[in-house]
Amino acid sequence: MALLLSSASVVAAPFANPLFFPLAPLLERLPAVPDARALAALAESRPVCTASGRVLRFVPPQDDGLGYEARIAARGEVETRPDNWHDWFNGLVWLTFPRAKAALSARHAAALDFSARHTANLTQLAAPRGTVRDAMTHFDECGAVVVAEDAALLELLAGFQWKALFVERRLDVIAGLRVFVFGHATYEALLAPFRGLTAKCVLTPVAPGWLQQPLAKQLAEIDAQLAADFAAGRHGDPRSLQPLPLLGLPGVTQENGNPAYYDDTWQFRPGRRAAPGRV
Repeated sequence: MALLLSSASVVAAPFANPLFFPLAPLLERLPAVPDARALAALAESRPVCTASGRVLRFVPPQDDGLGYEARIAARGEVETRPDNWHDWFNGLVWLTFPRAKAALSARHAAALDFSARHTANLTQLAAPRGTVRDAMTHFDECGAVVVAEDAALLELLAGFQWKALFVERRLDVIAGLRVFVFGHATYEALLAPFRGLTAKCVLTPVAPGWLQQPLAKQLAEIDAQLAADFAAGRHGDPRSLQPLPLLGLPGVTQENGNPAYYDDTWQFRPGRRAAPGRV
C-alpha cells in the first residue's frame, strides 16, 4: 500500500520515492540531472533573499578564502558545484523553504559573530562549530518536519514505538501523517535509500483538515514556522531532534509491508529520551 504523502503530482524517476513530494513543483520544471545552470535560472525567476535582504544567487565554488556561510551572509552567494546532487538539492531546498533556510543561515552567521562591519575584510572563518551550529548543520543536512492531525501518532514516534506506529496504526499513518524532508543530504540519499537512513525531525501537530490544504499552502506554513523558530533560537540542540528511520514509512520501501521488517532493532532502535523537538 502506497504512502499518501501528498496530493502533488507524481514525479518520474529518479525522483519516484514518495518522500520527494515537497520538491515536486520544482522537479517538474527541471531536468532529471543536477544542472547548476538550470537551478540558477530557476532562482532568477523566483527570487529568494537572505535574512539580511541580499538576493540569493547560486555560484560556482570560489577560491578567495571566504567561508561558505560567511559568503551567504556577506554576498547572498551559495557555492554550488556543477553536476553535484548534494549542492543541487541544497538549492532546491532554498527555493522550497526560503524563509527557513535564510533564518538557519542567519543562525550560522550569528554563531560566528558575523556582523556587517566586518564584511569588507572578512576571509575564512575557522571558529569551532559549537552546539548551535552543529544543530543547524544537522537539520540542514538531514532534517524533516513530521505533521499529523492525530497527535497520538506523533507521541508514538516520539516514544520510539515503531511497531505500534507503523504496524498497528499503519492505515492511520498512511492517511494522516506527512514527512516534509528539509535536509538536502537526505534528498540525495533518497536517490538510493539504504538501511538505517534516518531523518532528524521536529514533530508538528496540526488542526483537522490541515492535510487537505494545497501543497503550496502546507509548504508556506511549515517554512514560516521553521523560520520563526530558528530566529527565536529554537532547535539549537542536536539531541532535541527526533530520529525517524525513513525506510519504516509505508510506501518508502516494499519490504516494510511485512510486520517482521520492524524487528530489525539496529534500524528501529528503542528510545533514549522523551523530549523531541517540536515546531
